[in-house]
Amino acid sequence: MNKDQVKGVGEQIKGKVNEAVGKVTNDPGKELKGDLQQGAGKVQKAYGDAKEDAKDNAKRTGH
Repeated sequence: MNKDQVKGVGEQIKGKVNEAVGKVTNDPGKELKGDLQQGAGKVQKAYGDAKEDAKDNAKRTGH
């Protein structure tokens, strides 16, 4: 697991918390912030996943 994967998952978790807080407190801005954080976290994790896949493929093929 690389740092982008870890940070991406962390952002997704923070986003879930902000979204939940926004729903409970009826704060659409906080809820939207949570949605955006989750999206950004998914993108960062996907980037990290792609880096790991490339590294694994390079090890397998010797390049």
